[in-house]
Amino acid sequence: VQLQAYGGGLVQAGGFLRLSCTGSGSTFSRYASAWYRQVPGTQREFVASISSGGYATNYADSVEGRFTISNDVAKNTMYLQMNSLEPEGTAVYYCYVFEPTLRQDYWGQGTLVTVSS
Repeated sequence: VQLQAYGGGLVQAGGFLRLSCTGSGSTFSRYASAWYRQVPGTQREFVASISSGGYATNYADSVEGRFTISNDVAKNTMYLQMNSLEPEGTAVYYCYVFEPTLRQDYWGQGTLVTVSS
C-alpha cells in the first residue's frame, strides 16, 4: 500500500480546504482508512475515519460537523473536506490505512495545513 496526501496550504480562519489522499491498487475499497494530524512536538491525533466502501464514518469531537471524510473507490482517492477552519487546525495532516491481514500500518507523507487568525 502506498499513500500520497496533498491539498494542504495556507487558509484564513473560517475558510476551507479539501485534502486528498491517493492510494495504490484498490486501497480504499479494501481497507478502512483515516486522517490524522500532528502539531510538531505533540502526538499524532485522530481526525476522521471511513470504512472500506465509505458506508461508515467517525469523527473526532473537535471536527464533528465541520469536516467530512469521503472516498471515491473508482479514483482510489480519499478526501477530507475541512470547513470553518480554526487556527487550532494548523498541523500536518496524514492519511492512514490499516491492513488487517498483515496487521500493518501505512501512512502517507503528510500535507501541511496552516490556518491564520
